[in-house]
Amino acid sequence: MQKKFFKNLVLVLVLNVLVKPFYILGIDAEILKQVETHSPGDYGEYFSLMSLTFILNIFLDLGINNYNTRNLARYSHLFRKYFAGILSIRFLLSFGYIILVIITGFILGYDASQFNLLSLLILNQIIIAFIQYFRSNLAGLLLFKQDSIISILDRSLLIVICSVMLWGGITNEPIRIEWFVLAQTASYFITFLVAGYLVLKRAGKFRASLRTAFSWMIIKKSLPYALLILLMTIYYRSDSVMLERMSADGARDAAVYARGYRFFEALNMVGYLFAGLLLPIFAKLLKQKEDISQITTFSLKLILSYAFLVATAAFFYREEIMSWRFEISGNELIESSLAFGILMICFVFFTSLYIYGTILTANGSLRVLNISAGIGVLVNITLNLYMIPIYGAFGAAIASLITQILTAIIQISIAHNLIKLHIDLTSLLRIIGYFIVIVLIIMGSTHLKMPWYYSFSIAIATGILVALLSGMISIREIRTILQSGD
Repeated sequence: MQKKFFKNLVLVLVLNVLVKPFYILGIDAEILKQVETHSPGDYGEYFSLMSLTFILNIFLDLGINNYNTRNLARYSHLFRKYFAGILSIRFLLSFGYIILVIITGFILGYDASQFNLLSLLILNQIIIAFIQYFRSNLAGLLLFKQDSIISILDRSLLIVICSVMLWGGITNEPIRIEWFVLAQTASYFITFLVAGYLVLKRAGKFRASLRTAFSWMIIKKSLPYALLILLMTIYYRSDSVMLERMSADGARDAAVYARGYRFFEALNMVGYLFAGLLLPIFAKLLKQKEDISQITTFSLKLILSYAFLVATAAFFYREEIMSWRFEISGNELIESSLAFGILMICFVFFTSLYIYGTILTANGSLRVLNISAGIGVLVNITLNLYMIPIYGAFGAAIASLITQILTAIIQISIAHNLIKLHIDLTSLLRIIGYFIVIVLIIMGSTHLKMPWYYSFSIAIATGILVALLSGMISIREIRTILQSGD
């Protein structure tokens, strides 16, 4: 099983590293820069509206995707039986989602132009929900190659469409945020068609029908997953919504926060991919009552070797990175860099949750996960209510950091006690030692008398070498895994 995990991890990382960071930092960040240059606040407003649709997105899903992935990994023979019924539930949930977002928009006091943009974002979220459901079937059946292709298809299409829009010379007008959202709609729809084809090919002939008893059974079993996703999305996305609504210059502050958050999302892609691969594997191993300590330690070292390196480098070079990517200076640069630096520290703790949160999800320990997420939401919203009016984007970043530290401590403690995970002392000392060495290397690189991008590159290359020499990334362990059976 470790061999399957590692081989597919390499595939999905190669595909996604080639596409998603370029999309987020190349395309999305360029849209942000150009839109904010010509229409200050427009991207911040879009970022806030998008976050709202993400938070309420749980009512499109109700935890069905996570439940479906875990269930199919354990009982793959139920695929055809469940597929048609869950697909029917999806259509019903889409109508409920539309009503819920519109009502929330009225409560928050959005105007007509905001509702126009919000309607497009609602459509996009509905299409994404169907794509994610198709992907949950592919992942649950351990069809990681097909899932990997779908995972990058929408972003690949967006790169092509937006590259033409940005640099193709098709218009002399400044880029408008509405064009970007429409490009997303087109990309998501094509991806929806391809993902649907891959799944329907395996499902064979079926007839969608809404069976009340079956639907209620699925929703009842999925609700704990739904609550967990809702709580995590609230403290993951509510800061931008609260910034736009509460700050004195809300749309601008949301854009300031979005600059650093875009890097956070790009780097966070690796952890998300880890979780997507690990969930069905952990679910299968735990059902078979096998010890998962070895694959947990292996995964933890891999992901932390990445997280420590990129987060530390980004923190110490935060002003240079913000100035390079967004061509900003003065207060804009200072505020964006402060928020970005804090988000990078937050990133390390958030990354650990992709391992331990996935273990608890695979084990079905939804109650303790929901309690820890509920505590996170309470802490995050309370801190944001106090800090955003005073500190703006920086305050939102601090609130996120405190929330992630607390949540990580709770989930790591629960996972080790509940599932009896064992991480040997050698691996633990290796992780701590690696972190200390990385901090010293990158701090030292900032004093080199050369352009920052040279010293930054040297620091990253040295960090990778340290990861290999320290055993955080163990070639011998990887070779052993590849030589073993699936």
